Amino acid sequence: MMTMMMMVVATMVTCSSLFLLGLAAAHVSSSTVTRTSSSASSSSSSSSSSSSSTSPRMKLSYKELQQFHGVRRFELERSCCFSALLLDEERGRLFVGAKNFLLSLSLDNIAKQEHKIYWPAPVDWREECNWAGKDITSDCVNYVKIVHHYNRTHLYACGTGAFHPTCAFVEVGHRMEDHVFRIDPSEVEDGKGKSPYDPRHNAASVLVGNCDELYAGVATDLMGRDFTIFRSLGKRPSIRTEQHDSRWLNEPKFVGSFWVPESENPDDDKVFFFFRETAVEAQGLGKSTYSRIGQLCRNDMGGQRSLVNKWTTFLKTRLICSVPGADGSDTYFDELRDVFLLQTRDRKNPLVYTVFSTSSSVFKGSAVCLYSMNDIRRAFLGPFAHKEGPNYQWVPFQGKVPYPRPGMCPSKTFGSFESTKGFPDDVIQFARHHPLMYNPVYPMSRRPIFIRTNVDYSFTQIAVDRVNAADGQYDVMFIGTDKGTVLKVISVPKESWNNMEELLLEELEVFKNKACFKCFSLLALFSQQQLYVGSDTGLAQIPLHRCSVYGKACAECCLARDPYCAWDGTSCTRYLPNTKRRFRRQDVRNGDPNTLCSGDHHKHRIAEKKLYGVEGSSTFLECVPKSLQARITWTFQKHPQNRREEVRLDDRILQTDRGLLIRRVLKRDIGIYQCHAMEHGFTQTLLGITLELVPSTPSFVSNLPSDAPVRLDPRSGGGPPMTNQKLWYRDFMQLVDHPNLNTVDQICEQVWARRNTGGDQVGKDIAPLRPAVRPPNKKWKHLQEIRKGRNRRTHDGKPNPRAPRSAGE
Repeated sequence: MMTMMMMVVATMVTCSSLFLLGLAAAHVSSSTVTRTSSSASSSSSSSSSSSSSTSPRMKLSYKELQQFHGVRRFELERSCCFSALLLDEERGRLFVGAKNFLLSLSLDNIAKQEHKIYWPAPVDWREECNWAGKDITSDCVNYVKIVHHYNRTHLYACGTGAFHPTCAFVEVGHRMEDHVFRIDPSEVEDGKGKSPYDPRHNAASVLVGNCDELYAGVATDLMGRDFTIFRSLGKRPSIRTEQHDSRWLNEPKFVGSFWVPESENPDDDKVFFFFRETAVEAQGLGKSTYSRIGQLCRNDMGGQRSLVNKWTTFLKTRLICSVPGADGSDTYFDELRDVFLLQTRDRKNPLVYTVFSTSSSVFKGSAVCLYSMNDIRRAFLGPFAHKEGPNYQWVPFQGKVPYPRPGMCPSKTFGSFESTKGFPDDVIQFARHHPLMYNPVYPMSRRPIFIRTNVDYSFTQIAVDRVNAADGQYDVMFIGTDKGTVLKVISVPKESWNNMEELLLEELEVFKNKACFKCFSLLALFSQQQLYVGSDTGLAQIPLHRCSVYGKACAECCLARDPYCAWDGTSCTRYLPNTKRRFRRQDVRNGDPNTLCSGDHHKHRIAEKKLYGVEGSSTFLECVPKSLQARITWTFQKHPQNRREEVRLDDRILQTDRGLLIRRVLKRDIGIYQCHAMEHGFTQTLLGITLELVPSTPSFVSNLPSDAPVRLDPRSGGGPPMTNQKLWYRDFMQLVDHPNLNTVDQICEQVWARRNTGGDQVGKDIAPLRPAVRPPNKKWKHLQEIRKGRNRRTHDGKPNPRAPRSAGE
């Protein structure tokens, strides 16, 4: 009976796992050459270390997030491009602008309690758009690009309107219980200078203060050639940048805009615009793209005789995000993609997080750079860029700068001017011809805080949460990519806070579709620990943390180094700084389980498995760590009392990403194998596998009961196998270099017969290991005919005489 059990288990290992083993062997053999055990170990170590530096520690697929980790989805038929997101914590709503729709969703669950407003473009506008050569379905519709809070009862929203920009006031009521969400047709107005004409153009806007002024960076013409920074609404006059002057704006792509107070006096407040444009100062370098930050004063009223209804305080300078090279040359990430302002205790000095990518066709990469407002203000107080000399080169302006200095706001803080209309003419003229500053803005520490190169995605969005942990504060970055994934990243100090190390904690596959996303938005509600992601296809809501996924042991929770999570004595749970628990343990900076978990009494039990392998066959010992940054090693122990040794790798025993492949099992391989994961200087045992051997001899199979049913290859039609007939599983056994196919044939026939207990059962008087003759099975008749034809051509015996083609037909 014991022999029967071993035979069945061994057969399940060989027959049922042939496809897996065949793929594993093919994968390894295609990427592995014959090598000694020492070189194999060193190569495995180096490859693991190199991959760990670029791989996320954990990678969760769309299916895993959907099934186990609380992802909620929202999709809407006949709509797309859910890119304009606005949070309203007071009402508990998420307002979304999309194609032809305005949406109001619940912050707790975006899949429930939805309200929507159908806001299409009028039919005559669509027809006119179509006559202009635009696509009636993709271009000549209303893409809602802008959604802002206007007052306590209304939103202000703008859309493309089939190349007729339009805006409207959206009533939302005083309280959440009002359930009001509608547009009054009488409150729809022209959106020129507020929303772009073309849905492919970006728009950056901010609605500021008690005056309800809208500052927007958009294209103000149908052809998309007149780009401007425009102020509208409110009590102040509408003002724009100088028209058709490349020194001011040169084919800009607007990314974001923010209002930042300069002092306690509101007259000093400035609005900052982030964009990228074709650089006018990059002469001799071809058409180069530079990232910019521009500033202007809120109380700018324009000039009196020059720059009438134009900005007189507009200045811009370059944002640099680069990696210094060993030879002194920098590698630039020159295309700004997104900006996030992280508020600090001092509201005048937020931290500026930015996302960059490269425009080079040779070097592909993305980076996150961090800037301080002090460095930005210092650049705007530096020298102006000036074009002079025989070659008209850009140099710092050395002449006398008029007073008040261009870019300064009219206020009592820095002067006696009450309005820009009172500025002297020389100030206005200087501002008109010198909008560009000479000194750029460099990131803090003069280098990016997070870089990714040679990957199949680019960074597109960023949101940052400042988290209080047991050993300090950490800024957790959530970075969106054009593949629809979200990266969770932190920076921790190595020796000091001036030397930071980047940690890629998670990569989350938020959307099922892995195609390139044209529109992608991130919005975080940190008070409720939720992240909202908008894309071409829909919306997703995911928690900021998934502490339970890290494991059930103190060491696993500690190695995760997630500021949101801590070990509470029994499990890995959300860390709350205000809770006082005796066993609360967290070490984000060092992630050292040796010191953090030394007194832990809840030791994680090592999983143990038993595996049977056929002598001379292949077997696979699977061990997949939760952390992709862990380096896996295997140890072997012949008997429990023997000394444990590291498994020696060669061309017979290969280590793959998913485990250990033994291509040919020998008697000396039986014993206890343990899979160890080493990460951040800490080694833990993940799995123990006891490998037992099933002899590969005909005498072993002949010990089976004589009445054991036999089932032949179903594709043979139920008839006896012909000599040298190539059964289907032989193809896979050849991949793993199986030495004894005849024995495997016999064992697999027994397994097939046992599985077929219900339908067509073979009689008991059939010999156990002889080719049995069964009634023809109609189900396999056509396959039997095909098989017979193949056997005539491949038979090793005397070939059958072939008749003329006419006779055969």
